[in-house]
Amino acid sequence: MSTNLSIHATRRARVARQLGDGGIAVIPTAPEHLRNRDNPFAFRHDSYFYYLSGFTEPNAWLVLDAEGRSTLFCQPKNLEREIWDGIRLGPETAPGALGVDEAFSFDELDQRLPKLLENRASVWFPFATHDGLPTRIDGWLRQVRARARQGVLAPETQRDLCAVLDEMRLFKDAHELALIRRAAQISAAAHVRAMQRSARMLRAGQEVREYHLEAELLHEFRQHGAQAPAYGSIVAAGANACVLHYRADAASVRAGELVLIDAGCELDGYASDITRTFPADGKFTGPQRELYQLTLAAQQAAIAAVRPGARFNDLHAAAVKVLTQGMIDLKLIDRNQHGTLDDAIANRAYFAHYMHRTSHWLGMDVHDCGSYVEPTEAEQTSERRDPLSGESVIERPSRILHPGMVLTIEPGLYVRPSEKTPSHFWNIGIRIEDDAVVTDEGCELMTRAVPVEPDTIEALMAD
Repeated sequence: MSTNLSIHATRRARVARQLGDGGIAVIPTAPEHLRNRDNPFAFRHDSYFYYLSGFTEPNAWLVLDAEGRSTLFCQPKNLEREIWDGIRLGPETAPGALGVDEAFSFDELDQRLPKLLENRASVWFPFATHDGLPTRIDGWLRQVRARARQGVLAPETQRDLCAVLDEMRLFKDAHELALIRRAAQISAAAHVRAMQRSARMLRAGQEVREYHLEAELLHEFRQHGAQAPAYGSIVAAGANACVLHYRADAASVRAGELVLIDAGCELDGYASDITRTFPADGKFTGPQRELYQLTLAAQQAAIAAVRPGARFNDLHAAAVKVLTQGMIDLKLIDRNQHGTLDDAIANRAYFAHYMHRTSHWLGMDVHDCGSYVEPTEAEQTSERRDPLSGESVIERPSRILHPGMVLTIEPGLYVRPSEKTPSHFWNIGIRIEDDAVVTDEGCELMTRAVPVEPDTIEALMAD
C-alpha cells in the first residue's frame, strides 16, 4: 500500500475538477478470482483504483464527487478473517491512512451508493473494465429513480472515466518514473543472471531447461523487493522463440541455439518490460549474428525516432524500414516478387517475419492505458486497403510524443521453416526490447543495464 498521501490526493483532486458540475465517479478495485476450489489467485489491485487511492486490499470501492470529496468502501475489521488472510486496514483507520474524507464498510455499499448518487447530474465509471459494473450501477440508479415522487433527481448521463484517467496516467510524474526505473534495474539484473546461468550450466555439461532460466528471473525479482512478474515470463529456447507469446516451459536449452527471454517485474504497482535474445552457450553463430545485428539496427533506428513532437507511429515506421531492407538483403524477402523497398513496405512483405508493432505504452500495466491517436486530431481520418487482408482500414493521426510518456521499443524478427527462406535462418526468433521515457532532448533508455551489443553479450556470458 502506498503511503504517499499527497500524490493520491492530488490525483483525486484533478479527477474531481474534470467531472463537471454535479458529477460523481465510482471506481472499484479488481475482483478476487479462484484458481481452483477454494484456493484464490494472488490478488492484484485494479490499476485505476490504486492510482487514485494507493490501497491494495480487495473488496474496495472509491467514490469521488465534483466538489472534491472522497469516500472509500473497504473490508471491515474482522479478527477471525484477519487470522487467516492478514490484517485489514478497516474503515475506521482508512481516512487517516489514505487521506480520504470518509470510509465505510464494504457491506454498506449497496445501502449508501444510491444516496450518494441522488441529485447528481452525471455518474462516471470506467467503461468495459469490470464485468457486471454497468449492471451494478443500473441497480443503484433504479433505487434513485424510485424516489422521484419525493423530488429526488437521478443522473441523466453516464460517462467513461477511462477518458479522464487514461490521459492522466499517460504522463508519468517523478514518483512514477522513479518506480519504473527501479523496476527496470531489477529486471535488467534478472536477465543478466539468466544469461550467465545458461552459459555456465552448458559449459559444465549440465542439462538446462527453460524453467531453470525462469527460476533465475523470479529469484532476482523477489530478492530485490519486486512483488511479482509484471506479466507471464517468456523463456523460449530455439524454435520456441518464433512463438510470440510462448511461456516458459520445460523445453531443453541447447548449445548452438538462441534463447529469447521477455520478462519484467512489477514493483509497487509499476511494470518493467525487457526482452533479450542471446546464444544459450554464449557464442552467436554466423546466421544468428546476422539476424541479431539487423534487429538491433532496427531498434536503434526506432530509438533515434523518439523525441518530443515526433509521432508514436514514427518508431514503427523506422524499424520496419530497416528490417525490410535487411530482409531483402538476406533473401528473406524476394526482391523479384516485391520490387523496391518502398513497394515491399507498402505490400507489408515484412509481415511474415515481423508481425507485431514496435512499441506500446508502459506504466502501471505492462500494456498501459493511453490513446495512440492524437486527441487534437481524432476527427482527421483517412482510409486505406490492407494489402494482406484486403479489408478497408480507417486511420487517424498517431499520438504526438511529449516528455513524461513511457513506452517500449521492441522490434523482432522470426524465421520459421519455409521454402521461401534460406534454411540456415530457420527457427531463429529474435526480439530486443527496452523501456524508454521521452525527455526534452529525446529519450532515456531505462533498461540498458543488460547489454544489447552481441560482443558485449558474449563477453558477459563468458564471465
